[in-house]
Amino acid sequence: MKRITLILIAAVFAFAGSAAAKDWKKIRMCTEGAYPPFNYTTPDGKLAGFDVDIANALCDYLKVECTWQTQAWDGTIPGLLARKYDASIASMSITEERKKKVAFTDKYYTTPAKFAAHESFLTRVIEGKLGKLKIGVQRETIHDRFASAMWGKKADIVRYGTQDEVFLDMKSGRLDLALADSVAISDGFLKLKGNEKFQFVGPSFNDPKWFGNGAGIAIHKSNQDLVELFNKAIAGIRANGTYKKIQDKYFDFDVYGE
Repeated sequence: MKRITLILIAAVFAFAGSAAAKDWKKIRMCTEGAYPPFNYTTPDGKLAGFDVDIANALCDYLKVECTWQTQAWDGTIPGLLARKYDASIASMSITEERKKKVAFTDKYYTTPAKFAAHESFLTRVIEGKLGKLKIGVQRETIHDRFASAMWGKKADIVRYGTQDEVFLDMKSGRLDLALADSVAISDGFLKLKGNEKFQFVGPSFNDPKWFGNGAGIAIHKSNQDLVELFNKAIAGIRANGTYKKIQDKYFDFDVYGE
């Protein structure tokens, strides 16, 4: 009798667990929509970019419906914790600090950070006419934290709501340097008409302590089943060639990294 009772209890818990597991037929996706070429909003109001194409490919692979919404960068994790959406794909680096708040999928790309400046900056370096530097970063990013930790006592760290605002102030001469993802700088600024006198300066930065282990999809910690589904899909689109097709649409190098 005791053995039968234990079997019945186990069966009840197994049923309860299966009933609690969510059937993911629709996934509410979120992105910033202001970080080209990874995510941006087209003139006709549509979301586009590498992040968006990758997410849509993942949903196609899983045969689920993706719905989209935008969220200002510094509200991304709070919005996820408040369950305004199920997953955020917004070039968010997988760092230990963020993993305390949210879960992450495996990475879907890795690129280093770099500085950019006007070409006259090098002349000022040579002539010793720098003064106290102004470094522009997007607020609440890995670049913000890195710049603040490394140079916060020697330079003015100027924080902005979007990466475009950083670039606008650098172009207007209100900043000496901008620190950001190297691809965001290259494709979102250096390659644009009128910015020919700006260039990368200094080394690349990719220390996992500050920059994490690639960009992943952020998900509420309670939805580990969704993490596993996306991990399966990331591996799937890399294996079937879909990832490379999307990558080649935006980049002429292996954006996935090592």
